[in-house]
Amino acid sequence: MSVKEKIDVPVMAELAARGEQPEYLFWVGCAGAFDDRYKKVTRAFASILNHTGESYAVLGTEETCTGDPARRAGNEMLFQMQALQLIELFDSYGIRKIITICPHCYNVFKNEYPDLGGNYQVISYLDYIEGEISAGRLNPGLEKFNGVKVTYHDPCYLARANNITEPPRNILRLLGANLIEMKRNRHFALCCGAGGGQMFKEAEKGEKEVFIERTGEALDTGPDLIATSCPFCMVMMTDGIKYKNREEDVKNYDIAELIAQSLGN
Repeated sequence: MSVKEKIDVPVMAELAARGEQPEYLFWVGCAGAFDDRYKKVTRAFASILNHTGESYAVLGTEETCTGDPARRAGNEMLFQMQALQLIELFDSYGIRKIITICPHCYNVFKNEYPDLGGNYQVISYLDYIEGEISAGRLNPGLEKFNGVKVTYHDPCYLARANNITEPPRNILRLLGANLIEMKRNRHFALCCGAGGGQMFKEAEKGEKEVFIERTGEALDTGPDLIATSCPFCMVMMTDGIKYKNREEDVKNYDIAELIAQSLGN
């Protein structure tokens, strides 16, 4: 897919003005909206939603932060202000189903917003992709990744917090990838080093930064590609690959990008 190629993405306010109600809100998230690398993941997943003909929309300029980073950093007041603002917005549009490409957003919507009155059916994009493949509405090609050695890094807020471990692995196998596990995986996977607000602060004192340790475990599997499914994890893995001087022979892609590539997008 050309970077300049336009993708038609429905916007909630425009649909509401026409009296239309999409089934899903596609929650882009801060990284998906502002981080140049993760914008490619947003585009990839939007192309998948368009491919399946899904009824969805994004909030566009009305989307703000979930408040998750504020809560992790200890600013509970800011978290509640941001969350209540979004809950009011969601209610105004009648939003009940949310698909998100960020595990941090997924976790806070699913497990923490209900305490403030925000009750939604929250779906990880990995569950969505696996479900669409199983239903036959998404048929990724196998040629591009057949036999490619891939290791998958489990994000904390998918695996340990929400027990989402098998959908990404099933997707990678369906793509024909040769999946090789790190020694610490699934519920026992090591954090990338960016969780709990660490993404936004200087590293604490120690002998080795967490992202270097985790990238080392990934590289020990001898992969052609490290697959991720979280914007924080992607930043840490990309930095780790550069730190290890392996960017020429090892790539880091989000699973949505792999699916989009297999579809020729």
